Amino acid sequence: MEKALITGITGFVGSHLAEYILKVNKSIKIYGLVRWRSPKNNISKIQGHINFCYGDLEDYGSLEKILKEVKPDVIFHLAAQSYVDFSFVSPISTLQTNVIGTANLLECIKTLKLKTKYNPIIHICSSSEVYGQVKKNEIPIKETNSFRPASPYAVSKVGEDMLALQYFLSWEIKTIRTRMFTHEGPRRGEVFAPSNFAKQIAAIEAGHQKPIVMVGNLKSVRTFMDVRDAVRAYWLLVSKCTPGEVYNIGGVETMTIGEMLNKLISFSKKNDIKVMVDPKRLRPSDVTLQIPSVEKFVQQTGWKPKIKFDQTLKDMLNYWRDYYKKSYE
Repeated sequence: MEKALITGITGFVGSHLAEYILKVNKSIKIYGLVRWRSPKNNISKIQGHINFCYGDLEDYGSLEKILKEVKPDVIFHLAAQSYVDFSFVSPISTLQTNVIGTANLLECIKTLKLKTKYNPIIHICSSSEVYGQVKKNEIPIKETNSFRPASPYAVSKVGEDMLALQYFLSWEIKTIRTRMFTHEGPRRGEVFAPSNFAKQIAAIEAGHQKPIVMVGNLKSVRTFMDVRDAVRAYWLLVSKCTPGEVYNIGGVETMTIGEMLNKLISFSKKNDIKVMVDPKRLRPSDVTLQIPSVEKFVQQTGWKPKIKFDQTLKDMLNYWRDYYKKSYE
């Protein structure tokens, strides 16, 4: 592989993936699909090593121009409206970005393939949210588990997932799908629970918030992993996995959201932090049990997570501590 295109390169996972590729393969050229208004904070340290391609998933013409010019060997399609809560507020834009945006990308590849035989490997990033609320006898969740999407975001990821399969079956476009389970780390958006809790704790330590962490449902069970292990898995995926297939990827440390919060609080410099439920943080419907089977992916790649989740939480807390330190210097 000589050229890799990352959609969503300025986001949480995209920025970590770009850093990882630059570390393990300095000869590969990295291209990033960005909108003109995309903030580049997450890639500030590496943007001199990235070739920016300005466009939009919802604009077919811009994608066509980029793909014709760059012709990447591999595409990591990570760009998405990924905030579950916002999808309840704005379901149409969520579907537009995630489903239509993915269809635009795949249709561009199909058109180029028919004209020039160009056919890159395309990683389509679906989500464990497609499984919805599973039954206890379905744990651990396998790739064959039924879809029960419980949010517009989850519905959009079912659409994205199935589009990738359909383009493989109909046009032999080399898509490989992943259903990633919960992954966290520094630079995670503050709207996601672990990062939001870490930010609140950092704000409390810095004297910008009363010693109360506002929370939603703390009883949901998740299997956590570090984003840096996730992007290592993605790199192995496009090197060793089979087009047309789908793979669960997830960690090995399972706990409730409340137990995760207790860990974060235990790492704080404050010993008087309280917890309070905010009704506005409760979803209309929620997914409360997510424990993955990653046997299929591990058998094909040999991948295993390396970073302990305690370290992930400490790194995330330090990220937000630095944020407040820099913001109020």
